[in-house]
Amino acid sequence: MNMSKNFFNLYSHDFARVAVAIPNCKVADPAFNAEETIKLARQAAARGAVLVAFPELGLSAYTCDDLFHQRALLDACEDALGSIVEASKGLKIAMIVGLPVRAEHKLFNCAVVVADGVIRGVVPKSYLPNYGEFYEARQFSPADAATTNTLALCGQQVPFGASLLFQFKDLPLFRFHVEICEDVWVPIPPSSFAALAGATVLVNLSASNIVVGKSAYRHQLVGQQSARCVAAYLYTSAGEGESTTDLAWDGQGLIYENGEMLAESERFAGESHVIYADVDLERLSRERMKQTTFGRSTARHADEVAKFTVVEFSLAAPVEGALPLERRVARFPYVPADRTRRDARCNEVYNIQVQALLQRLRSSGISKVVIGVSGGLDSTHALLVCAKAMDRLGLPRANILAYTMPGFATSDRTLRQARELMQVIGCTAEEIDIRPSCTQMLADIGHPHSEDNEQYDITYENVQAGERTSHLFRLANLHNAIVIGTGDLSELALGWCTYGVGDHMSHYNVNASVPKTLITHLVRWVAESGAIGDAGTDVLEHILSTDISPELIPGKASGALEQKTESVIGPYELQDFNLYYTIRFGFAPSKVAFLAHAAWRDRDAGDWPEDPNVARNQYGLVDIRKNLRIFLDRFFRTSQFKRSCIPNAPKVGSGGSLSPRGDWRAPSDSQATVWLKDLERIPETE
Repeated sequence: MNMSKNFFNLYSHDFARVAVAIPNCKVADPAFNAEETIKLARQAAARGAVLVAFPELGLSAYTCDDLFHQRALLDACEDALGSIVEASKGLKIAMIVGLPVRAEHKLFNCAVVVADGVIRGVVPKSYLPNYGEFYEARQFSPADAATTNTLALCGQQVPFGASLLFQFKDLPLFRFHVEICEDVWVPIPPSSFAALAGATVLVNLSASNIVVGKSAYRHQLVGQQSARCVAAYLYTSAGEGESTTDLAWDGQGLIYENGEMLAESERFAGESHVIYADVDLERLSRERMKQTTFGRSTARHADEVAKFTVVEFSLAAPVEGALPLERRVARFPYVPADRTRRDARCNEVYNIQVQALLQRLRSSGISKVVIGVSGGLDSTHALLVCAKAMDRLGLPRANILAYTMPGFATSDRTLRQARELMQVIGCTAEEIDIRPSCTQMLADIGHPHSEDNEQYDITYENVQAGERTSHLFRLANLHNAIVIGTGDLSELALGWCTYGVGDHMSHYNVNASVPKTLITHLVRWVAESGAIGDAGTDVLEHILSTDISPELIPGKASGALEQKTESVIGPYELQDFNLYYTIRFGFAPSKVAFLAHAAWRDRDAGDWPEDPNVARNQYGLVDIRKNLRIFLDRFFRTSQFKRSCIPNAPKVGSGGSLSPRGDWRAPSDSQATVWLKDLERIPETE
């Protein structure tokens, strides 16, 4: 497959578009129901979907009751299926339709898989509800009552049974299983074993009448099953047209992926409709590989897994030309866009950091901390964590020994912000001018820097960073305290920290698994909470609006900022995006770029709500490619040795940490060759 030609096609990156249909129906009118089915299937195929699911007994309607024993209805259902089979010829989509099927002098409630003029398999319902308003055992036999594994239907001899898996030959990661309504409501659904047998997409054809509270329960049921099975789960249920003699119907359709809802239909819509989602099959596969207990479960249930039969068939997926991703890709994967969820995330991360520091102080028997305060984001947030920890311990905030240490390039703005922040926090605030000791160090090592010969190199920068950390460690010794690190996850990923006796080192680092984009919101969250008073809120707002800079090289003009971190290592909002999809899922750079392009391309703000506090920057493919190259080289080739010996720090999120004792173990002398080679698959132009 030519990646350059198909880069903008979602199928080139192991996504697949799936659909759930909610058709209007007429009770005991299979011809009408087949017409609606064909119409919606064609719509789904035109949108690029390769699979569409219809409701349980959709060709007859679920509410036929004893009419299911009328031959005229059963014959009409088979005729309707025949028309669907005929209409499927040439359509690049597999359909799953529900109807009653006769076999072995029994009647089964079945899901029938149809693709390109062929019935690929028939799946009978395993669990028949016969309680409350349900009387299915009156009309139907369960799947385990069947004694054959094939049957004749519409002139074809087809596979029959509850243990069928369907595999698209053209999409190796797309293997699906079908169960029917009640099957997912039992303690161990058939789809659980199907997932262990390799099914990545699970489908449920349901009728499911509506009563108060049932919609929310369906969400829980489908979401949890998709999460436990590490699979996509498609759920469709009966809607408009079903008999309301004793029941009502809302037509709820759901698509979940590993516990995350991707799409939901409009309930009580009143007209036929289809919902779509782009399922990330590679993500599911990689999650299963990563969770080794998933494979262990397969071994433990080998007898059940062995019962499945795989039905393979070709389907010409729409892989040629552009087919943009319609799935929402968050620009800030570490930061929820929804305000309520974002506040909850900030609250939880903040408390994880505080709790971790509390435990370290309690276990060490130490009641004081030493921290360097620069007036920038990271040290600000670390100081806020220290303040909360002291409050929780019942200790005075004066036990926080905070030092701001201006150097050769410290700006008046950040120095003022550091002083004001320490004052509103109420910690013990001190100021140490490191310029004399740095000047001495530069002279001692023979660095050719003087007022007449300015040489602003890496040595000049790191002498300042090292002097700050050296002072902090000795101050900790002096006051029987521990040094709190302030560096964040983004800096560790990019190697943007001074190794050894520099900002890379501390006794304990509360920020090490918090990315820069999230720290921004953590500080804003504290500011908006008013927890440190109006004066403190003003200080935090000023810090949030300050350009990120190490402030190690003086500006050419008085007070000018010479260094801007993001001009060297790229925008943090892009690099955090790259980091998330690289360490969380192990995606190839070409897929990361595809996702970034989907996230950052122009779009209607009304359709794609984002955090209003973050500038709506737009990045084209050229920007994405350029900054991804920077990330790959720095992450895989030049900075692992720093991460191999980082201090203790709490993991705060499922997005991962870079601790060698936790999520990330890697050689310090790796090359970035294979990642940079994959980068070449990304087109240079839109």
